[in-house]
Amino acid sequence: MENNVFEQMAKRYDTEERIELAKILVKEVRPELRNSKSKSLIDYGSGTGLVSLELSDLVDSILLVDSSKQMLEVAKAKISHKGILNSKVLYSDFTQETTELKADIVLMSLVLLHIPDTKNILQGLFNILNDDGKLIIIDFDKNDEIYHPKVHNGFSHDELKNRLSEVGFKSIEIKTFHHGNRIFMNQDASMFISSSIK
Repeated sequence: MENNVFEQMAKRYDTEERIELAKILVKEVRPELRNSKSKSLIDYGSGTGLVSLELSDLVDSILLVDSSKQMLEVAKAKISHKGILNSKVLYSDFTQETTELKADIVLMSLVLLHIPDTKNILQGLFNILNDDGKLIIIDFDKNDEIYHPKVHNGFSHDELKNRLSEVGFKSIEIKTFHHGNRIFMNQDASMFISSSIK
């Protein structure tokens, strides 16, 4: 019975498209986590863990943080379902509350575009990272076709680089890695990965 409920919940969030997209993201993030076996990772805005739970073999521990209880329930069920021992979930919203958490790596995939005050959240994530920690952001390249009052229409690399260095990050690398059909508000769009060191 429990299995069934889990599958219904997961289906509601993990659509075919999301699962396919997550596979592309995982493939892109894995090389970023080379030599991270002893490191802790926070997946901020983890959703159901489609990306980070596929990375659990590369790091020491993963904390999935999200402000949606339902999505974290799905993530929790996946963790026990797959017998993943080094991953936990935390219901929290760092844009609303400060946290004492620390981590070596923070991953934020397709989350920044939903956060109005990007500088503030980047500062928060900078503070969470240990020295020499790494922030990995995956998001959409700026796209003028898109207008939505609650969502950024992607980010220009220069703009994001400036934000990151204002906050204190060093050695910031950004590259576009994927072009997809109708992946951003039903528009064709490209995605970038950025990696910055504290």
